Amino acid sequence: MSSIGTGYDLAASTFSPDGRIFQIEYAQKAVDNGGTMVALRGKNGVVIAVDKVITSKLYIDDANPRMFNCNDNVGMAIAGVYPDGFALKDYACGEAIKWLKEYREPMSVQKLATSVAEYIHIFTLGISRPFGASAFFSAWDKKKGGRLFLVEPSGLNYEYKAWAVGKHRQAAKAEIEKLKLDQLDVQDLVREAARIIIAIRDENKDKDVQIEMGWVGENTNGKHEVVPDDVLSAAEDWANAKLEEDDMEE
Repeated sequence: MSSIGTGYDLAASTFSPDGRIFQIEYAQKAVDNGGTMVALRGKNGVVIAVDKVITSKLYIDDANPRMFNCNDNVGMAIAGVYPDGFALKDYACGEAIKWLKEYREPMSVQKLATSVAEYIHIFTLGISRPFGASAFFSAWDKKKGGRLFLVEPSGLNYEYKAWAVGKHRQAAKAEIEKLKLDQLDVQDLVREAARIIIAIRDENKDKDVQIEMGWVGENTNGKHEVVPDDVLSAAEDWANAKLEEDDMEE
């Protein structure tokens, strides 16, 4: 990441001569080097899955979760540097509670994602470094269907049909593009998300990992929940069998 001059990466408020902000690029690189996270929006719900690295066998299974509820209806998944993502989670939950107290109704997923994106941008302009984390926000209701937003370290906020972040994001996106998402229900999304995560793993390096998954849709009555262990285990078994079948056909 060289530029015309030197020293332009000392502050996130400083542009390089060619218009780049290096600290934000470094923060994005932190997300790109993290565990792969896949988000899929189908015909009746949204599923987000992450390949979570387990650094010690002494950890309990639910240590350092990456799937959270901002309120009953809005789910949040954090990718990248965990403490940075957790700080964004605390801010998002605080905004959701503040909105509920003031307006007596749940904050919508779009407003919440926009609020977090603005917070990231304002935070970056201060004396602090950018957040080295991205956040997916998901929700579903009968009128609007599934909604999926991604907030990036730069403060950019996009709505997606499906997306992937992390170190194997390009391979994951290639797999996602093969899916007919509009025809898949939530159960299908769970299986496909597990298949994609397992298919793109680096077998030599990604040994101490486990899949964590959250869903929201018609099957949960619009409430975001962590996918139950038995459902996730069945999806992983299906994914492994499917991949073995594909290998035999090739």
